[in-house]
Amino acid sequence: MAISDYMKAYKLGKKDYQYRMMHGMQPTLQVLDDILPTKGSYSEIPLGLVQIPTDQIVGTKTEGRSNAFAGNFMPILKETSEFALKWARLSTSHVEEGIREPIKAYEYMNKFYVEEGNKRVSVMKYFDVVSIPGIVTRIVPRRTDEKENKIYYEFLDFYELNKINYIWFTKEGSFAKLQEAVGKEPKESWTEDERLTFSSVYTRFTSEFKSKADGLSITPGDAFLSFIELYGYAEICDMTTSELKTLISKSWEEFRLLETEEDVELKMNPTTEKKPLFSRLLSTGTQKLKIAFIYEKTAASSAWTYAHELGRLHLEQTFPDEVSTMYYDNATQDTAEMFINDAIKSGCNIVFTTTPSFVQASVKAAIANPEVRILNCSVNTSHRYIRTYYARMHEAKFLMGAIAGAMSENNKLSYIGDYPIFGTIANINAFALGAKMINPRAEVYLEWSCLKDCDVAENLKKVQASCISGKDMVIPEEASRYFGIYHMENGRPRNLAMPVWHWGKFYEQLIRTIMDGTWKYDDNPSANKAINYWWGMSAGVVDVICSQNLPIGTKRLIELLRHTISGGQFEPFSGILYSQDGVVQDDPNRSLTPEEIVTMDWLAENVRGKIPTEEELLEGAKPVVSQQGVEKKG
Repeated sequence: MAISDYMKAYKLGKKDYQYRMMHGMQPTLQVLDDILPTKGSYSEIPLGLVQIPTDQIVGTKTEGRSNAFAGNFMPILKETSEFALKWARLSTSHVEEGIREPIKAYEYMNKFYVEEGNKRVSVMKYFDVVSIPGIVTRIVPRRTDEKENKIYYEFLDFYELNKINYIWFTKEGSFAKLQEAVGKEPKESWTEDERLTFSSVYTRFTSEFKSKADGLSITPGDAFLSFIELYGYAEICDMTTSELKTLISKSWEEFRLLETEEDVELKMNPTTEKKPLFSRLLSTGTQKLKIAFIYEKTAASSAWTYAHELGRLHLEQTFPDEVSTMYYDNATQDTAEMFINDAIKSGCNIVFTTTPSFVQASVKAAIANPEVRILNCSVNTSHRYIRTYYARMHEAKFLMGAIAGAMSENNKLSYIGDYPIFGTIANINAFALGAKMINPRAEVYLEWSCLKDCDVAENLKKVQASCISGKDMVIPEEASRYFGIYHMENGRPRNLAMPVWHWGKFYEQLIRTIMDGTWKYDDNPSANKAINYWWGMSAGVVDVICSQNLPIGTKRLIELLRHTISGGQFEPFSGILYSQDGVVQDDPNRSLTPEEIVTMDWLAENVRGKIPTEEELLEGAKPVVSQQGVEKKG
């Protein structure tokens, strides 16, 4: 019996050995001594007795026994060797009573290398044992700027809280995200019950994930984190294995998306690809579209919601026979999914969720209802089951900055930002660059309306800026004139210009792509990327309305800038660019890429202020910032 097991293990070893040889890989076990950094550049920490995940044991400490095993730890010595007999005896011992004696191993970068007990590891790997007890010494390298090193140090902080060593990620920041996703504070330790619960649900998830994951380059940890961020950790813990298996299968496109670094494809303009003539001839009629809009607030209380409501009404006026709409307002993160599902039950085949904080509910509903098109208003959001949309408002903000720079009397401008999220930072910088282009001495004093213990009005009085950039627009019921660009005259605001979100034009053009069948051409299945519509002035989605109070020369300048930006002859973020910390771009002939604009985490050199941390925000701002917030790099 034991010898027959050895022969099976031997065949597995020879197969793995040959595969590695044919593919130019090391055919035998890795040797830790061969890959360690130079002496003195690392430290050793004894961890004591540790449960070592078997699949993380990858090699030996020294070269001595490495050639007796293939890279998968299966034996490659003849069955007549003394080695084979010892292996067979260990096999019998494992089957009859179990191998209990701990091995000795070193851990380096969360991989384990055996010092004593190679044959025990080989036997237990052959029998698919999940973990092996071992006396472990951890080797800790010096901190570097390398990605793997940064992830490892994040793991060390995570390990101190819970002693969990069997999960790994390929992206920085993931261990902290996991700590948050399971409901723990950043430095909160785990109880024994919490560790056992996590082990159970992660093991069940991993088993199902690995059974389907051939060819995926992500780790089970990457997939698990994405999964619980989408569905919720508590909900996943309560699922049966059957429910978990079904949901993993339905969510597979989300896991595939994790494989690519640039996982969002920005669509800069409406598609112009024509549907083939034959297909158009076959289309004798268009299915009537029923569209739902999910609003976070009401049109009477929120300018953002009011702008989208105008877009909904524009759709009804533009397509009176082809489109009917409905809306839900005052939705929250807790009720958004319920509203989406109610809309689908009411027959809606398109749903627009109009705030980034509803993206999780949107994805869950889209996975459950693949026949319904669901779009979320956010930027740089990577999900395959929904499409997202936003507008290049920074183009309009550049014009607004140019106006403010031209009209400034004391070179001081104030800018009131709402949330430190993707897109907003680009708006601030575009405003600052537009002002500087017209007035090289212009300085922009940045205020945030979402901060705790902050009196924006009082700060504005202290700065005494000659021009202020406030809200983009106001609702009709609000008599305030504190919107767009204004300056104060005798204690009252005098409006100079305002930016416009033409959501109606966006919705109209998008719906036309569905009606004429070109919607599908935006998606390239082989690219495996999320689709984000990010249209600007060229599509008529954003613009600037100038006041009659502006001088004629300034209006003509703005018309010229609008024309060059819309036509693609000029980019606001082009040429040499400076941030508060130094040069961002030193090539006078280069423009920032759309991805670089969306993910900006720096402020232009003439901005006075900073990007706030999440801890500094009001509670009401945190859901949006948690979903779309800019992570300021150190």
